[in-house]
Amino acid sequence: MFLSDDDLLLENYYVLCNYGVERKNIGKIYKEARDIFQYDFGVLSSKLQAYEKLGLSQSIIGKVIVYSPYILIGDVNMEFVKVLETLKSIGVKFSLIEEHSMDQNSYNWSKMLRLLSLFSEMGLCEEQLGKLIRRHPGLLLEGSGDGALALIGLLLKFGSTLDEVRLTLLQSPQIPVGRFFTNLKECFKFFFEIDMEMDEIGKIFRSHSMLLGTCTLKRTSCIFGHLGVGKKRLREYIQGNPNNLKNVVRGSKVKRLPRIRDRERSLMAKTKFLEDVGLIQNPNEAERALKSFRGRGEELQERFDCFVNAGLDRKDVSEMIRLSPEILSRKKNVIEAKIDFLVHDLGHPISFLLSFPTYLNYSMQRIKLRLSMYNWLTEQGKAVPMFALSTLIACSDNTFMKCFVNQLPEGPRVWQDLKKQIYSEQ
Repeated sequence: MFLSDDDLLLENYYVLCNYGVERKNIGKIYKEARDIFQYDFGVLSSKLQAYEKLGLSQSIIGKVIVYSPYILIGDVNMEFVKVLETLKSIGVKFSLIEEHSMDQNSYNWSKMLRLLSLFSEMGLCEEQLGKLIRRHPGLLLEGSGDGALALIGLLLKFGSTLDEVRLTLLQSPQIPVGRFFTNLKECFKFFFEIDMEMDEIGKIFRSHSMLLGTCTLKRTSCIFGHLGVGKKRLREYIQGNPNNLKNVVRGSKVKRLPRIRDRERSLMAKTKFLEDVGLIQNPNEAERALKSFRGRGEELQERFDCFVNAGLDRKDVSEMIRLSPEILSRKKNVIEAKIDFLVHDLGHPISFLLSFPTYLNYSMQRIKLRLSMYNWLTEQGKAVPMFALSTLIACSDNTFMKCFVNQLPEGPRVWQDLKKQIYSEQ
């Protein structure tokens, strides 16, 4: 039997070759969509022209049919068309597919369409989505979105909200999504190998997902050896400051951790700080404060001085720390920024912190979002003016939604618009 015995096969073979499809890819197309090679004369050419009418260049179509030859079977593939329309609406040129396509890859336009819809459901506006896809085309193209879906699922599994996942995607660095996901999995494996509790793992994943996704760690056995520690101290090293993971990535020169004697010296410095601010008298309070503090003794003093320099009496600051010792775990620049916002943007006296020191524990996004929503509701005449700031910030999400967001039919829409605006500013 000779190839020339099958006129239709040769005719469609020549149509593809003349269209610009490389000969080495014809076998892949034949294997995945054999029906194409049985089209009558002129049928395949007409199908190719139908896609050209959508505004695609011949070179792009040539790439697409190699990765998804099934779109030439039957009528114009509507899922492919909808992906095209979505990309156009968010300002992404379809040449992106051609520029970032990978050999031996296959595209599933149905999966891509579902991923684009999920991004919209997560609250990404068209501008944000377009910027995200242009910056990270791999989110859409790697595995037709499988990697992105797996990444989103993993973050949700560890307790991240959709808003937090959205922020992670918007702020993620330009590395392949597959590598980002692999790094997250390897970090989880590392935490598991050092016997970290699941709630602690979840806490780090929620607060430092960006860090975990960009850290390609050394093998756990190597980390033990380089740092000269066991599981317990390694857990303390990571939980005390998750950024320490940067010190044990592949290619980094790892320094051994200070000996226990140095740790005792740091503990003595913290104890002296407690004595200086008058909190050492009560052993229980002192122990609770020491467990809450993160940072060296001199750093705690700097953070304490932030409040004094802002106008509070030292005795009042000591009382604040007794009630909420965790406020001294915030870095100096964070404390100063939140005090500045409280005094200059919100117009509250610094003494406000005496009754509500935990103000410092809430993120600026939460504070701005809730105040913006409350101000809008007040303008509509549906909220009591001069509502306590502490109540607005500290109440649960369910309570805030019930009392302030759902008061008016358009409330949820305004809430989502404000959320997009405030989180995109970060």
